[in-house]
Amino acid sequence: MTILFWVGLSWLAYVYVGYPIALWVLGSTRRVRGAKQKDDVLSVSVLIAARNEEKDIAWKIEQTLKWDYAFGQFQVLVGSDASDDRTDEIAGGVIDPRLIFTRMPRRIGKNSVLNVLAQRATGDLLFFTDANSHIEAETVRNIVRHFADPRVGCVTGVEESVKNKDSDTIAGPAGAYLNYESLINRLESRIGSVLVCDGSIFCIRRNLFTELDPDLANDLELPIRIGAAGHWILYEPTARSQEHTTRSPWEEFARRKRICAQGALAAWKLRHSLRGVRGLQFLSRKCLRWISLLPVLMVVASSIAQRRNPWFAPLCGLEALFVGLAMVGVGMTVAGREVPAIVSMPFYFLLATTAAILGTLESILGHRFGIWEIAQQSRGRRGQPTYPLTHGRNRRGNEVAGDHL
Repeated sequence: MTILFWVGLSWLAYVYVGYPIALWVLGSTRRVRGAKQKDDVLSVSVLIAARNEEKDIAWKIEQTLKWDYAFGQFQVLVGSDASDDRTDEIAGGVIDPRLIFTRMPRRIGKNSVLNVLAQRATGDLLFFTDANSHIEAETVRNIVRHFADPRVGCVTGVEESVKNKDSDTIAGPAGAYLNYESLINRLESRIGSVLVCDGSIFCIRRNLFTELDPDLANDLELPIRIGAAGHWILYEPTARSQEHTTRSPWEEFARRKRICAQGALAAWKLRHSLRGVRGLQFLSRKCLRWISLLPVLMVVASSIAQRRNPWFAPLCGLEALFVGLAMVGVGMTVAGREVPAIVSMPFYFLLATTAAILGTLESILGHRFGIWEIAQQSRGRRGQPTYPLTHGRNRRGNEVAGDHL
């Protein structure tokens, strides 16, 4: 049992502490330094896949068209995944020569929509973002300047959770998790090898785009392929997208499970692209973390078995407190009550680790997430649209026939 305890503890220590330290050491010996530019030399195409985003698509289009970039070097492509709300009416009614709107005649999933938009894009760079992501106007310049160095193939930012009084249960712990991810991105960027991008804010060279697998996450698949081709993948710390976290623990559970299921499938499908340092990164940052519930159970079980040992008795007490608080959170969630701050952190850890291992198992069992529902409670929380929705003719694309997908 003592061996079981130390194996589990070492596993957790490596995943959450040892891996960042290893990155820091590696970055101290082989740090990359690329050139930067400030002029609008490269043209940019912004890709937004939308499915029933009537609550957010108006302000998103308005905000994106106001980004600080040269008019003639910038375009925005919005693809509606057969939306059945007012998304098409809103997006299709915006008049701006830089906007291209395309509706899919049937639902095909986010990645398939992005494949269509990428074919229509003309920019040197493809900028990926989400319909509910708030991004400041100068962010695009801060990202694009890295591409002055031809070795850079991809640059990512990071998401920030907007904390509200009605979402503390998820937003607080999720924000802490995103801050930790930001730290990892900084360390991986020092060696030019950020493993995974943030789907709400990342940019790649258009000539490096490859057709996306409908069942994988685009913010994982693209950087893996680009990194395997030998290009640098960097993190721009000033590039931040702000999103409202869902207020529903159940929606967050489903989201975390889907992300991990897509990641586990990517580990198999893209295994030949994950070699050397990149392979070790994937194992450390993703695989071992997805199943980190196992070492947690190993530590807890071995501690209980040795509870009469004076070294393990206090540890058992702390574990019991942590698990107890997490279960209180579960009970309050089932009862539909708001989870207090003291409970939210252990509750979120239990939610995330359970969702991760279940998502991994579902992927192994053949469950796919090519088409999935957005977290409704994370939408429509920025007030009323401010864009002048004057109807007229923009660069609206025709419906894309199914046999072209």
